[in-house]
Amino acid sequence: MGRIARETIDELNSRLDAVAVVGDYVKLEKKSGRWWGRCPFHNEKTPSFTVDPERKTYYCFGCHEGGSVINFVMEMDKLSFPETVELLAKRFGVPVMTDNSGVPVNTGAQDRKKDDLIGMYRRVAGSFSYILTETPEGAGALEYVRGRGVSDGLVRRFRLGYAPGDPFWLYRFLLGKGYSTDFLAESGLFTKANPRRSFFSGRLIFPIADRQGRIVAFGGRILGGDGPKYLNSSESLIYRKRDTLFALDLAVNEIRNRKEVIVAEGYMDVIALHEAGVCNAVAPLGTAFTVEQARLLARWADRIKLLFDSDAAGLAASAKAILTCRSAAIPAFVVKHDGPAEFKDPADMLKDKGAEYLQQFVKHSILDFEYLLAESKRSPDDSDSMRKARAVASLFPFLDLIDSEVERESYVRLIADAFGTGTQSVLYDYKVWHDGGYIAQRNTESPVSHTIKMTDELYPLAAAAVNCEANPSLFAKLRSAIPIEDFSDSYAKELYVTLEECNRAGNMNFEALINGIETGDLKQFVVEKAATREFSEKPEHIVADSIKKLKAKGLMRKRNELVARMRSERNNGLPVEDLMHEKMFIDSELQSLKGG
Repeated sequence: MGRIARETIDELNSRLDAVAVVGDYVKLEKKSGRWWGRCPFHNEKTPSFTVDPERKTYYCFGCHEGGSVINFVMEMDKLSFPETVELLAKRFGVPVMTDNSGVPVNTGAQDRKKDDLIGMYRRVAGSFSYILTETPEGAGALEYVRGRGVSDGLVRRFRLGYAPGDPFWLYRFLLGKGYSTDFLAESGLFTKANPRRSFFSGRLIFPIADRQGRIVAFGGRILGGDGPKYLNSSESLIYRKRDTLFALDLAVNEIRNRKEVIVAEGYMDVIALHEAGVCNAVAPLGTAFTVEQARLLARWADRIKLLFDSDAAGLAASAKAILTCRSAAIPAFVVKHDGPAEFKDPADMLKDKGAEYLQQFVKHSILDFEYLLAESKRSPDDSDSMRKARAVASLFPFLDLIDSEVERESYVRLIADAFGTGTQSVLYDYKVWHDGGYIAQRNTESPVSHTIKMTDELYPLAAAAVNCEANPSLFAKLRSAIPIEDFSDSYAKELYVTLEECNRAGNMNFEALINGIETGDLKQFVVEKAATREFSEKPEHIVADSIKKLKAKGLMRKRNELVARMRSERNNGLPVEDLMHEKMFIDSELQSLKGG
């Protein structure tokens, strides 16, 4: 390509909005006629970075970085000058010319492919939407959505759809629209094991959009049959899940206005919040909230509210997300209440309690440190002194993310007061932990620890993971026996989802598995288990025994719930024959597991 014409650069500079462009990377506020924000090139607490919308320039008074807006985008996205001009010219509708040619420059092959992919995803989303709302095949899924309290207006706003049960329908449809077999094979919509088989079939579809509202991926919820409850698109040329948030395109204006964002756990939770008028809600795409996502939200929000499920997995996810937020230099709050336990997520609340209840619920939150301190005090142990030491140590990863010594000392005093110990003792143990001492290595097993505890749920998944290449049938047996919703351990759920994604993509090799794990601690855990060859002997027996154990555990939980219901209904003079028959069935299942 020839040199970009001066006329193109001048036209671009006349059209581009400097505040809008820089505002995609840095949260800006107008003060005294200038736009200010925290510099992206160095760490700072007080904003010293400024944008001049008239000159189309930026400058930081702290580190003295400065230049044109084009230079800024080059630096932030690590692009060449021509690439940056093409990117911005496309955004602001400026034809790109080369010197003396007078002819617009064609975009590169990769840009054309991105445009083609985005166009195809838009077409597929439209077809899925039509099938959901206008055809008998989508009627069941539409009834499910309406049954969860979602209005037809929200169905349209979120562009919800339904993927037909025929796994080969989409391939035939797109082939008929003129797409080549090679292009479809690289589209991310079909499995690698069978390039004609759709990644999504028989699922309620949640389109995933980038910040500009362009659909780049899909999430799918199964409504019947086998398979994981939720399934997400694999990463592609137009989609990186750790940089993307569900519904950000719909929520960004409200986030900017409120200076606050609510991070919920899943698609239906976000939709329920928007249905209730809480339109600053988003969700991560995968199993963990990432630092990249937190930094992205920090451009518009002063604080993040975490709204995860109230079960054990949700509590652990909240603890991890708090550290993620602090790593991104943004304070987090946790939405918490003491209401009925059965309303564990926003979707349930909307359905059973209504919009006003949900609006009031999200207003009540506590600061991240208060939440971690309260959770650490609930940790059980076999001796009081050991429990206290471990509980205090569980807060050290949080202390480690505090830059200010004054702020850290105030947290240390609060910890000491809460556990009835001296501040010097807390500071001493923190220093030992910080220097890699025994507290970090052996004694910390809380949700915010860097040490992963082997649980009954994680055990068979670890065996399947380290043997995924040599024996892929291990995970196949596990997933057919135990659905993901039966797992409560957050690490087990993440490993299950990653194995499922590798399985669906026909890529069950160890390198792909490790690359797919987002949480650093879990990745290290799996690598360590593979290195120690802990699961090299008879992994089939490990998985088979664990399936029995997990099934029995689930049945015992259901049995205990039934016994409690029977006792309650007897006390209220209600018949319990149906419950008794259900209990007898569970007892027979438990007996058969023991006999097997």
